[in-house]
Amino acid sequence: MSNQTYIERDAVKKEVSEHPVATGAGAVAGGVAGGLLGSAAAGAAVGGLTGPAGAVIGAVVGAVAGAVAGNRAGHALDPAHEDAYWRDNFSARPYVDTTKTYDDYGPAYRYGVDSYSRYPDRGIDEIEGELSRGWDTVKGNSRLQWEHAKHATRDAWQRASDTVERAIPGDSDRDGK
Repeated sequence: MSNQTYIERDAVKKEVSEHPVATGAGAVAGGVAGGLLGSAAAGAAVGGLTGPAGAVIGAVVGAVAGAVAGNRAGHALDPAHEDAYWRDNFSARPYVDTTKTYDDYGPAYRYGVDSYSRYPDRGIDEIEGELSRGWDTVKGNSRLQWEHAKHATRDAWQRASDTVERAIPGDSDRDGK
């Protein structure tokens, strides 16, 4: 392998390891999906093998499947892509005050995506109080008070949840979809 190949491989590994969701929502959702898939695959592969041997095989297959699913989910939720999406689409949302700009709503969208990444195993209704208390520290120059920002935050959270769910099998956010 040439030095250039090593450098390219290391750059890709660094990008994957530094992706903000690959260690958050993607890792959690991938681990859950991988565990389920691994158990099913191990059971199908070895038939009636149970006990420690079946558990070990299930854990190995689950870890591999979880890593693949987590990586897919992590890359599905790219903060730069989400920012571009909301910049292009925010003005059509029903809660948007037309006297405000994307600079007002952008921090709320980022807050929704970031919060989903931090709390992938909790619902937004469950943590809205925490989000409300944290809004003033993350809003930057946004002119929105929480009562208006929460709609954009919730919207971005739901889009993030749906994006991750499409990247992995099952109902990872437990919303029945």
